[in-house]
Amino acid sequence: MSSLEGENFHYSFADSAPGGLVPSINQPTLSNNFGDISSLDKVRDILFGGQMRELEKKFTRLEERLLKECNSLRDETKKRLDYLENYIKNEIEAVNDQVKSEQSKREEAINTLSEEQKNINNSLERKISQFDEQTATKTRELREQILNQSQSLQDDIRQKYEEILALLQRESQEIRAEKTDRSTLAAMFTELAIRLNSRQ
Repeated sequence: MSSLEGENFHYSFADSAPGGLVPSINQPTLSNNFGDISSLDKVRDILFGGQMRELEKKFTRLEERLLKECNSLRDETKKRLDYLENYIKNEIEAVNDQVKSEQSKREEAINTLSEEQKNINNSLERKISQFDEQTATKTRELREQILNQSQSLQDDIRQKYEEILALLQRESQEIRAEKTDRSTLAAMFTELAIRLNSRQ
């Protein structure tokens, strides 16, 4: 306990003395008061020294225990924070790896689809080109067939025309021949009539 507390204790003790008078600081008994304070400290140490030392030991042990608990709590908190930080880092890395993997898969799928689309376009272009060629060939063949049939039809028509013309010429000649015979017959009939008339 400090000297100020001892001094206060002395003043309280002085107040409880007979007469209730507090000695003045200016009085010549100031040195006696310091002696009384020293003796009171000794008395107090005798009366309460063991308890005070025990309390100091308890406070010291409590302080050490608190420091130990604080250090343990700080270490545990640090361990937990380090574990949490590592866990978060691992999770972030796992998420990043997953995102990269999914992005790579998407890029591969897009490249595959693009390649398939390109192949489909090329195949369609080839088929369209083949179809155009086939259509042109079929059209050319059809035109040739139509031309051939037209030529054949014209030949048939010319042949039929020539046949009909020849037939008409033969018929005409026959008709002319028949007309000639009729003229001859008419002349004969005329001559015969003349002769008959002359005989009469």
